[in-house]
Amino acid sequence: MAHEFLKLDNMAPTVGYSHAAKVGNMLFISGQVAQDAQGNVVGKGDVEAQAKQVFENLKNILEQAGGSMQNIFKMTTLLTHPSYLEAFRGARNLHFSEPYPANTLHVVQALAHPDWLIEVEAFAVLD
Repeated sequence: MAHEFLKLDNMAPTVGYSHAAKVGNMLFISGQVAQDAQGNVVGKGDVEAQAKQVFENLKNILEQAGGSMQNIFKMTTLLTHPSYLEAFRGARNLHFSEPYPANTLHVVQALAHPDWLIEVEAFAVLD
């Protein structure tokens, strides 16, 4: 099946990967972190601000691909501390209500940048 790597506007530049790949009506979104369109860290030291930015990035990608947050069926969440779970849930709940998408949550020692506190990847089916 043919696939395409999406070139997206208003997203931080990537090095060595794409923000999203589309295969048929499936959208595979790379892990999103708290970066603005210029690549600056949003909410340094503030997990709530970072979680909100992560979900705004996901929303932006989905909208550019022709979908919405309701198209997400599976997420994988990485947190750098277990106490960040409530901030993740709060940001998630701004975009979803029950039943929530499937989610696998990992608490990890660190992410690829020392200022990132949360990362979320997502899988969506576009209508």
